[in-house]
Amino acid sequence: MNTQTDSQTTSQESNAPELELWGGLECTVNRVRDNYFSQMDRNGHAERLQDIERFASLGIKAIRYPVLWERTAPDGVESADWTWSDERLPALRDLGVNPIVGLVHHGSGPRHTSLVDPAFPEKLAEYAGAVARRYPWAEYYTPVNEPLTTARFSGLAGVWYPHGSDEATFVRALIHECRATVLAMREIRAVNPSAKLVATDDLSKTYGTPEMHEVLTFFNERRWLGWDLLCGKVDANHALWDYLLESQATPEELLWFRDNPCPPDVIGVNYYATSERWLDHRPERYPENRRHVYRGIPHADIETPRALATPTPGIAPLLMETWERYGLPIAITEAHIDANREDQMRWLVEIWNAARSTRQQGADVRAVTVWALLGSYDWNCLVTECRGYYEPGPYDVRGGEPRPTAVATLMRELATSRPLTNPVLQGEGWWRRPGRFFCKPVATRTAVADIAIRSQFKSSVVQPILITGATGTLGSAYARICQNRNLAYRVLSRQEMDIADPQSVEAAIRKYKPWAIINAGGYVRVDEAEGDSERCMRENTLGPTVLALACIRHQLRFMTFSTDLVFDGTKGAAYVESDAVNPLGVYGRSKVEAEQRVLDADPQALVIRTSAFFGPWDRHNFVTQALNALEAGLPFQAAGDMTVSPTYVPDLVNVSLDLLIDRERGVWHLTNAEALSWAELAKRACEAAGVDASGLEVVSGKSCALAARRPEYSALSSERALMLPSLDDALRRYVEAMQDRAHGRDTEQPGEAAHYAS
Repeated sequence: MNTQTDSQTTSQESNAPELELWGGLECTVNRVRDNYFSQMDRNGHAERLQDIERFASLGIKAIRYPVLWERTAPDGVESADWTWSDERLPALRDLGVNPIVGLVHHGSGPRHTSLVDPAFPEKLAEYAGAVARRYPWAEYYTPVNEPLTTARFSGLAGVWYPHGSDEATFVRALIHECRATVLAMREIRAVNPSAKLVATDDLSKTYGTPEMHEVLTFFNERRWLGWDLLCGKVDANHALWDYLLESQATPEELLWFRDNPCPPDVIGVNYYATSERWLDHRPERYPENRRHVYRGIPHADIETPRALATPTPGIAPLLMETWERYGLPIAITEAHIDANREDQMRWLVEIWNAARSTRQQGADVRAVTVWALLGSYDWNCLVTECRGYYEPGPYDVRGGEPRPTAVATLMRELATSRPLTNPVLQGEGWWRRPGRFFCKPVATRTAVADIAIRSQFKSSVVQPILITGATGTLGSAYARICQNRNLAYRVLSRQEMDIADPQSVEAAIRKYKPWAIINAGGYVRVDEAEGDSERCMRENTLGPTVLALACIRHQLRFMTFSTDLVFDGTKGAAYVESDAVNPLGVYGRSKVEAEQRVLDADPQALVIRTSAFFGPWDRHNFVTQALNALEAGLPFQAAGDMTVSPTYVPDLVNVSLDLLIDRERGVWHLTNAEALSWAELAKRACEAAGVDASGLEVVSGKSCALAARRPEYSALSSERALMLPSLDDALRRYVEAMQDRAHGRDTEQPGEAAHYAS
């Protein structure tokens, strides 16, 4: 399917150089008290030279790449270890990818300095000179990434070292970072006079109620301060001159920038769904975590997509503001969103098109940078802890070796001006959908809010995902989450499509014209299957086979589900995908035969093995039944000698949808990756919910008198990747979801965790 936009073809009609695609590697080494948090240690790039070829395969012309001070010369330039960068920088150059060398990335330098150390600028400049002498051919540099944002987090919000929480520390850190940038470029250009500065920061903008006018005006001036200093624009006439002096800056150090300007060769703007903010003088209207006090003024601070009834038009007007203020070349140096796969792609396309439209208006926009190529860790807590929260990017590193996602395919299409082919791009991103609000949205009449949002795509046919099992746990969960993610779908009952009837399947495909089929139905009564094998085999084996063959004919993606009961339990440890199967009963045998027949027919099919469902949307799962009984003071029996790996249904559905969009294939094990007995699961659920577990009766599996034999140990792990969050995290979210439902709320929100706040 061709979902090419009109604007996709305009570059060929212009004499200007084409918009370039760049890449960025999340490489933060931030300090929290005496602990350093290194993204490259966590994403594995610190040890994987072969990632360089992966990056080059994406079609990027340049990459924001670290030669970080903290890692290379932690004890001074004299003892610097260049081994790592000696291998990688030339490898990038040889593959046609221009490195934009980063020296400090949300860091504060080695332990012997900090952002408020008066010698920080000279020390960084010394290191920058050493880097330039080592790599005299390197052309682009970012000595300090996001100086304004880093100064805010380190000097004002107290999040990162040196943990300042006042205006004076913020201003001191910013001045040192900007002075370090000027001095670093001076040392670099002494080696390579043609070296270019790419100066990055968050391109934010703040809106709000009239009562917040004073704070709005201040924030909207402050956002430019780092670039203004570098461009020599700060003097007694600057809007923030008095503020800077009140914050203990001296006129001499401010005017030094006017006398020693170092304007960026490229202004690098970073843009997120949280970059534009809404301030409201009525904090009581908003969730507690959005309420703040600044300069004694209580207010709510919330990202505009969550607050405004009419969304802002996005980055395009902000790019024009930047161009009109500075008249310097611009690159979007981070196009990033923490979201499900389709919204990652929608965000990138929206920013790409905004960059193209801004170029048509006369702005010199050079590139869009996809961030981050290997994903990132724990930005939902601003990298202050190692919680294990991971956001994949064009590559997903949870399996050890980076796995390309659908974002990688999209990047290659953009880089080579090919049609955009993924059907999930038909939908709108969460930041434009009706369900994005935390509270009653604000109806504004600002010029920004009144600008109409043009649809990104003009396809005449919306291709859905066909989902079987309309009345089942999985089928209804897929319907709910596809709705939430704005993925077109149709959930079909057996009457609408009998999966074991080739004619019925063919008719449904011709009627709905899907791009994928998810088989979420089937025969699920494990014990009854022992006396009803013919029906079980029809639904669980013949049905998936018929669907797979139809998907081959129509070139559709296919996903179906299997079970932990394909194993006999004799391994005594968690099973991985390549372990030999040996089912103990009819149900397990039906699934084994389905796996074999489906993958023999269609090696591109995706088979998900999972087990022990629990979730907030049905009353019949084990966890819900256990908690309901025990909370009511009733006894509840659970086997203590049967080991499983529980699976939180929302996690299963979301991750499997991402895998489907990524065009993954073969067998995948998806569970919340912890082996425990049914009785232990009941106890853990009680702990999470604060329910007294004294009524729990631990019994043997044999005493349950089940008709079908179960393996004593059927827990699942994975040799491909552990994709789902931890069980404790899943149980916490399950309890929250059940409490919300009890109060008539459904708090599942599309979109990302807070990334950068004002």
